[in-house]
Amino acid sequence: MKRTLCTMKTKLIILLLLTSTLTAGAQMYFGTKKEVPDSVFNALAQTPPMGWNSWNKFGCNVSEQLIKEMADAMIATGMKDAGYEYLVIDDCWQVGRDEEGNIQIDPKRFPNGMKALADYVHAKGLKMGIYSCAGSETCQGRPGSRGYQFQDARTYATWGIDYLKYDWCSNEGQKAEAAYRTMSDALKACGRPIVFSICEWGENEPWKWGKGIGHLWRITPDIRDCYQCVFDWGGVGVLDIIDKMADLYPYAGPGHWNDAEMLEVGNGGMTRDEYITHFSMWCMLAAPLMSGNDLRNMDKETIEILTNKEVIAINQDKKGEQARRFMDMGEKEIWAKPLDDGELAVCFMNRTENSWKLDYDWKKQTIYFADEVNIHRKEYKIRDLWQHKDIGTTERNTRHEIPAHGVLMVRLTPIK
Repeated sequence: MKRTLCTMKTKLIILLLLTSTLTAGAQMYFGTKKEVPDSVFNALAQTPPMGWNSWNKFGCNVSEQLIKEMADAMIATGMKDAGYEYLVIDDCWQVGRDEEGNIQIDPKRFPNGMKALADYVHAKGLKMGIYSCAGSETCQGRPGSRGYQFQDARTYATWGIDYLKYDWCSNEGQKAEAAYRTMSDALKACGRPIVFSICEWGENEPWKWGKGIGHLWRITPDIRDCYQCVFDWGGVGVLDIIDKMADLYPYAGPGHWNDAEMLEVGNGGMTRDEYITHFSMWCMLAAPLMSGNDLRNMDKETIEILTNKEVIAINQDKKGEQARRFMDMGEKEIWAKPLDDGELAVCFMNRTENSWKLDYDWKKQTIYFADEVNIHRKEYKIRDLWQHKDIGTTERNTRHEIPAHGVLMVRLTPIK
């Protein structure tokens, strides 16, 4: 009996020592920072994130100097003043792992390291984003985060990262929800609030499970710089994305957004009217606004589109609703988005190759949102958000010539 008690005590002491060792190890690994509680994590991205991403324009050609120049340009061009804040380095910044498994930065392209670069970005009043992948490799064959999620998240926190785009290449048959939840848990454990961008291309319907795991989720393959186009090797045009977004409005709201992909405005593949449609609809759809062009060399037209504060205000409205396709007349559509304080954004979208001579009688159509907006009961002032002027009220018809592939985007404010 005494021998049994002695054995039990010995086992208990060993167990306590082992537990103490594991706890000490965890503290060494995560540091002394507390976990990010769900309440703090879920409070991030209360409006769609706005910023810039390197991929569309620069692909793998990223560097410390490029990011610094983009940070400077974001301020000089008025982008920061318009609400853009994240600078996201996409794929190709990483080259391997050291003997302890720590992710290694390309020393030639980022000679001073990510912490110094993040400090530079933060000193400008901006935020820093980075890219990784749920698979063993990224889409460009660099080391992914599979098996290193908690280690990588802690590293990002020590660098001062504010945003993580997490791709889906080389996923090796993982279950998407479980894979993204693991990284989400790692980000919550790292001690720093980091916006989490789920980028699995809509393959596993992330809008159904992404809330609480991430703050935004891609709903299509990569965007291409075209209004409507077909690729046999992947990629979608602006209209394809809009059509995919149309039925997903129930899943969008503060802290959880359907991601319509990065913006192509300014990259040269579309006309001015097509870029205005692209930007207008991303704002109507409450999509994240991540520009993907060279901010250092924007012409006046591109700056005017990307910094249109009246249009951006529709995207950033705190009510956080995604627009709905109120009327589909084939190639002519009317989209409506309820706003805070009983206002309404309406976008008339012309998908045809010809101009649309609009003559719209507001009283014949009922745009109605749960008693918040009712054009039959109230009169609304109509403001053209691209001409920056009032163009009448809902008491009389709105007449406007909408160009091919163009839009008329207006804000309705009740007249008291």
